[in-house]
Amino acid sequence: MIDIKDIRKSFGQLEVLKGITMHIDRGEIVSIVGPSGAGKTTLLQIVGTLDRPDTGTIIIDGTDVSTLRDRQLSYFRGRNIGFIFQFHQLLPEFTATENIMMPALIAGTSRKEARTKAEELLAYMGLSDRANHKPAQLSGGEKQRIAVARALINNPAVVLADEPSGSLDSKNKQELHQLFFDLRDKLGQTFVIVTHDEELARITDRTIHLKDGLIVDAETAVTPSVPII
Repeated sequence: MIDIKDIRKSFGQLEVLKGITMHIDRGEIVSIVGPSGAGKTTLLQIVGTLDRPDTGTIIIDGTDVSTLRDRQLSYFRGRNIGFIFQFHQLLPEFTATENIMMPALIAGTSRKEARTKAEELLAYMGLSDRANHKPAQLSGGEKQRIAVARALINNPAVVLADEPSGSLDSKNKQELHQLFFDLRDKLGQTFVIVTHDEELARITDRTIHLKDGLIVDAETAVTPSVPII
């Protein structure tokens, strides 16, 4: 699904990624952990095609994104990659439904079709009664579930998450973590998650440890997809 080969990235004189090579299988849930400054978010942004590496290649679902021009890359990203951020990044002036619809509308989906899909995702998230609520009227856990639904609206093959549960309390963290596994089992998405949450890293299929821009260890969970109680 994702093949990353010898990715290097520098900002000025600072080399942040020093030759990252790894493979992620379709349907795998992988966590990336490491101390601040290890290069986790930079790697996630490059995998998500939001930034380009200085050298190396990234192949996502058979497409070498390193060869795509900016417009092609934007088109590919909108249809194949979903993003979840720590602080949800919902647009405050729009309702839950409208926030979920945004990526689909940007991708050229009709408003009617986008709304239908958004309503289906809201129902799956158990949030149909929040459809017309704006972000200020939603709890932290509800906002993050809306953000997950937004990431899924275009049926992406890959979902990238940067500290997705970092702003949530324990109960909402557990529910969000379980949601990732439920979605993988139901829809088959591949998840790559940057996290400091040890509980989440422990239950993912594989944990990749970064330090000083290098992979120092990759652990496979003994019992992946363990339900969170």
